[in-house]
Amino acid sequence: MKRIGLFFGSFNPIHVGHLIIGNYMANYTDLDEVWFVVSPQSPFKKKASLASSYDRLEMVELAIAGVDRLRASDIEFHLPIPSYTIDTLTYLHERHPNYSFSLIMGEDNLENFKKWKNADVLLSNYSIHVYPRPGYRATDLRTHPKVTITESPLMEISSTFIRKAITEDKSIDYLVPQAVKEYIDQKALYL
Repeated sequence: MKRIGLFFGSFNPIHVGHLIIGNYMANYTDLDEVWFVVSPQSPFKKKASLASSYDRLEMVELAIAGVDRLRASDIEFHLPIPSYTIDTLTYLHERHPNYSFSLIMGEDNLENFKKWKNADVLLSNYSIHVYPRPGYRATDLRTHPKVTITESPLMEISSTFIRKAITEDKSIDYLVPQAVKEYIDQKALYL
């Protein structure tokens, strides 16, 4: 059974921190692949700072081009909004019954995990691979049998920092892959 780690996010834009975590999870854990699940733009949140869903998906595809164990996923584009993790997992399980799905999340998300829709079902049916986040030491869930705290590198890069740098006309070299930087420039995103 193929083991897939689902790394959910807006990826607005995807950056080297996301890629390092995805690569770590695909190569240093029991996962066979990592899917970057791009969250669609909520119709209720018209934020100028959020690039379109398809621009963000394209940037993920550019960032991971040629990397075997990493994939971009637009699965949530085809589900009702807002899409809840449990609904996405149910849908994926129906489409891929021979795959085993795990969640990938930062320690900051683990802190509020018990407030998620059907958190108890998620915890009993899916494993969770957690990467460290600066300033967070996750709750009692750290020791849950379905939770694995990984030794992935601690990343302090954020999409917010990158968007701010763009609006201030500062370099984002080495913070995003070159192909993503060129796409942002070409489309004049985040200006």
